[in-house]
Amino acid sequence: MAVFAMNSSETKDAEDSQAPEPQKGGAPLAEQLAAAKKEAAENHDRYLRAMADLENFRRRTVREKEELRLFVSSRLLEDLLPALDNLALGLASARQPRADLKALSGGVELVQQQLKSALAAHGLKEINPVGQPFDPHQHEAISHEPSPDIAAEHVLKVVRTGYVLNGRLLRPASVIVSSGKPAEGAAS
Repeated sequence: MAVFAMNSSETKDAEDSQAPEPQKGGAPLAEQLAAAKKEAAENHDRYLRAMADLENFRRRTVREKEELRLFVSSRLLEDLLPALDNLALGLASARQPRADLKALSGGVELVQQQLKSALAAHGLKEINPVGQPFDPHQHEAISHEPSPDIAAEHVLKVVRTGYVLNGRLLRPASVIVSSGKPAEGAAS
């Protein structure tokens, strides 16, 4: 094993050869430092501007989202206003002496159809599953009844209509489910 030893003059020469050579007068280093400081200040300014732009974008997005939430239903409401007007006319007609109940009933039916079509135009769909198999994801069973016409575990009656909005269940249909044909020995 060989051990090399360097004397102090050799060590100093080795350090000097690795150190960068000082530039004459020191002016270029000061210029480089000033340029680096200027570039750092510009980068910091760009950073602050980008952060401000990002914050302004975030605020604008929140504001636009809130405005959209507030006014998204305006189109639906505009479509419902004629039905509301017709309902008011029907009520005024019902308050008249000698009101024709048959005509009044027909008018209310027309208003109901007008409301349904306006809501359907905005994605609302009724769930009317009479005769279809019971689906716990779409229907809420409130009772079972025997039925000679409807197969077991199929919907016999709809008690409360269910609704789907653009494929999303808003309210399940409340239904009575058939338990199948009545037993032979059951009393009527």
